[in-house]
Amino acid sequence: MKAAGVIGWPIAHSKSPVIHRFWLRALGLEGDYSRLAVPPERLGDALRGLAPLGFSGVNVTVPHKVAAMRLVDVLDDAARDIGAVNIVQVLEDGSLYGANSDARGFLEPLRAKGFAGQTATVIGNGGAARAVLWGLRELGIARVQIVARAPERGLALLRAFDLVGGAQAMGGALPAADLVVNATSLGMQGQPALAADLSQQSGDVTVYDLVYAPLETDLLADARARGFATIDGLAMLIGQAAVAFRLFFGVDAPRDRDAELRALLVAGAEA
Repeated sequence: MKAAGVIGWPIAHSKSPVIHRFWLRALGLEGDYSRLAVPPERLGDALRGLAPLGFSGVNVTVPHKVAAMRLVDVLDDAARDIGAVNIVQVLEDGSLYGANSDARGFLEPLRAKGFAGQTATVIGNGGAARAVLWGLRELGIARVQIVARAPERGLALLRAFDLVGGAQAMGGALPAADLVVNATSLGMQGQPALAADLSQQSGDVTVYDLVYAPLETDLLADARARGFATIDGLAMLIGQAAVAFRLFFGVDAPRDRDAELRALLVAGAEA
């Protein structure tokens, strides 16, 4: 039986076991996926213990995504560029492969919409924003405006990802764009509200919030009230998990059952 899990500190909030166990049941596979509470000072011990314990790998969440990069043997290009690991796979020889599927999960609902040559406004300049910018570069976005508390950090990120654009401080109306992305934790349960003024956006904009708790954030509710297209945080959550599932269990996730999975996640069901 293959085993995998998610490492974080804290970790009780993670919805990853719900997703992976649902897919395992749907495919009739023997396997399990668990939450693993690992404090930062024990991360190295935990990762080195995966192979002896028979784990095929783990997802990595806060606060370990950057630290895990220094503890794996091989990195994929996305992890190296983004500067964070959210998947550690145990290879056949026991070595550790670090990957980042956050950007691919972010991109999944956007690829069919044809954003090449268009514009984006990204709120935030942290780790999630790095994954978003990597994805926007892959999409061929022409110009990106970053809105953040520290605009100078936003400008540095644009340079790091070879993107054309600018940066400005939080507050005031968001710059008009074809795509608006909230890449912060603002608006999440237990976090401060996100002050995002959509008054400058046109009817063709798509508003994407990476927050998934609550699923209907104030940003998305405002966007829907204005008639804008929206994408919620479950799209990225499920998309990035599907990449990990393939690495851990050797088969593709049954994405034809996404509607059923989303219903479970929205209901707050436990695996």
